[in-house]
Amino acid sequence: MLSKLRYLIHKAMMAAMVAAAAKASATAQTAPTDQKNIAKWSLPNTLSPEGRAMAAAIAAAPVPDPEPPLKAQRQFVDDLQAGMGRELVKRYGVRVEQSSIAGVPVRIVYPKGVTSLGKAPILMNLHGGGFQLDSGSLTETIPIAALTGIPVVAVLYRLAPEHPYPAALDDALAVYQALEKDRSASHIAVYGTSAGAALSGQLIARLTQLGKPMPAAMGYFSGSADLTTSGDSESWMPLPGGARTMAESVSSYVGKTPPADPVLSPLKGDISRFPPTLLVTSTRDILLSPTSIFARALLERGVDARLVVFDGLPHAFWAYMDIPETQQANALMAGFLKARLNAGAR
Repeated sequence: MLSKLRYLIHKAMMAAMVAAAAKASATAQTAPTDQKNIAKWSLPNTLSPEGRAMAAAIAAAPVPDPEPPLKAQRQFVDDLQAGMGRELVKRYGVRVEQSSIAGVPVRIVYPKGVTSLGKAPILMNLHGGGFQLDSGSLTETIPIAALTGIPVVAVLYRLAPEHPYPAALDDALAVYQALEKDRSASHIAVYGTSAGAALSGQLIARLTQLGKPMPAAMGYFSGSADLTTSGDSESWMPLPGGARTMAESVSSYVGKTPPADPVLSPLKGDISRFPPTLLVTSTRDILLSPTSIFARALLERGVDARLVVFDGLPHAFWAYMDIPETQQANALMAGFLKARLNAGAR
């Protein structure tokens, strides 16, 4: 049973476009496969025993080749989210409600003692999954809702390739503006992981472009704010699906929009008005480079930005690995978001 669970976790991680921790790239040109495949490197002693065991199990699990069709990947990840979500609901005592806001499907996670959204402060989540899957609308939200005591609205935005940019952004903006009708922007915080982090930055860029007030905070958990370049972390980690660059791997989302568009790639626009931002990544994260580059750019433009880098763990580990480091990451994320919302509510 345990070995099967490890395999399922690994397969889900691949499907969510985080195969960088487990799959060698057939297109590597600058290094031999064994050098590029970080899954073959020894794990550092800085990890917890549980973190080392799970990371090793994920790296050792068999990898489907070829990858399953997208429809099968979506079904698998949906089932995995449902299963993990049930366990997290029991652990944290939250309530999850399926609903819609502004015509967009959402999941609302209510912490203990909270029965409605009302006009109180709120968290808005944009889930990960490479813009093609929902790999986090439960696992990224349930712990944060419980730890903050603040309800989380997870936006189930339209997915690529059926709905390329700006469909997901339009959905995110519609939900955000609906939430803003019942509370000020300073009572809303936006956060996301991986594709959801990128989409969070795009939402803030769109709000900037529209001249709208900024939310209280942004949680930017392993993403890219510039789809025109490749960072160094891509050079020593394999890319999902054999893509040559991360930008290529999300091309179905980008569609016909120029990658240098200042909303699609916020680093190409004005980020000086961005809200206080917590950025989280890890040393075996394929998006380590773009996350840290974005953090530096925010700081250079006077934004209150804080970068936290976990050691030795793969991309978006907090969304699927039940280890002490995940608890630490969730506590950091929840503490930052709650503090900024509390400050905005005063």
